[in-house]
Amino acid sequence: MVGVDREGIAAGRPQFVTAESFATGTTVSLDEAAARHMRVLRLGAGALVGVRDGQGSIGEGQLVQLSKTHAHVEITSVARIDPLPPVHLLVPVADRDRMLWLAEKAAELGATSWRPVLWRRSRSVSPRGEGVNFQAKVRARMEGALAQSEGAWLPQPFPEATVERAMLAAPPGDRVVLDPGGAPLVGPGACPIGQPLVIAVGPEGGLERDELEQLQAAGFRSVSLGPTILRFETAAIAALAMARTYLGGVATTDIEPLDDPREGQ
Repeated sequence: MVGVDREGIAAGRPQFVTAESFATGTTVSLDEAAARHMRVLRLGAGALVGVRDGQGSIGEGQLVQLSKTHAHVEITSVARIDPLPPVHLLVPVADRDRMLWLAEKAAELGATSWRPVLWRRSRSVSPRGEGVNFQAKVRARMEGALAQSEGAWLPQPFPEATVERAMLAAPPGDRVVLDPGGAPLVGPGACPIGQPLVIAVGPEGGLERDELEQLQAAGFRSVSLGPTILRFETAAIAALAMARTYLGGVATTDIEPLDDPREGQ
C-alpha cells in the first residue's frame, strides 16, 4: 500500500530495511538479520538489492561485502516517496502473538504510528505484549513487513501507555473509537473521514463504559465496522484498510513527526 510500483527503483529486488540514512554513492551497513537473509538467498558480491530507511527513502544498491554479522551495500540510486495521509493506531496491549501479527499488517497498510494502550481488560491478559524487548520485536516485524510489501514508511512506534496518556498524546484531527453501537465508519450514514485520523481499538472483551466515555469526552466519535463483533486485530486491520481506501494516496496536510515530550520518562 505504501510502496512504489513494480517499475520503480529497486522493484523486484530482495528488499532490506536500514536505520541509516543514505544517498547515492554512500555505503550502508545492514544488520545480522539482513546478512543471514542474504546468505539464505545465496547473494554474493555484486548482487543488486533494494534498501529502504522507513522514512520515505528507497534505494537500489550493490552488495559489496557480506559477513556473518553485517552486509555492506553501496547505494547507486535513491528515490523519495511522499507519505500517505496520516492514520494513527491506538491498539490494545493484548496477546503477544496477535499483537505481532497486527504490527505486520499495520506496516503493510501504512499506519502512521502505533501506540499500545493499557485498557482495563488488558491487565488480565497473559502473556501480553509489553516492555522494551517486545517493542524491539514489534519493530523487527514491522521492518520485515515493510520490506516484503515494498513500502517506504514505517509506523512510528511508541511504548505502551495508560488511557489518559494515550489520549493526551494523540494528535488533533478526526478521532474515532471502534464501537459496535457507533455509526458506520464508511458507507451510508457515515460521517466524512478527516485527517489526521486516529483510530482507537479496544481490548478483547471490549471497552469498559467509563473508558468509552473518557474517549468520547476527548473528542473520539464511536464508529462501527458492521453487525458482527471482531477480534481486536481483525477490527484494527479492517478499520485501517477502510480508512486508507477512503483517504486515498495523497496527504492534504503537512505531516510532522509525532513528538511526545513525555516519552522516555
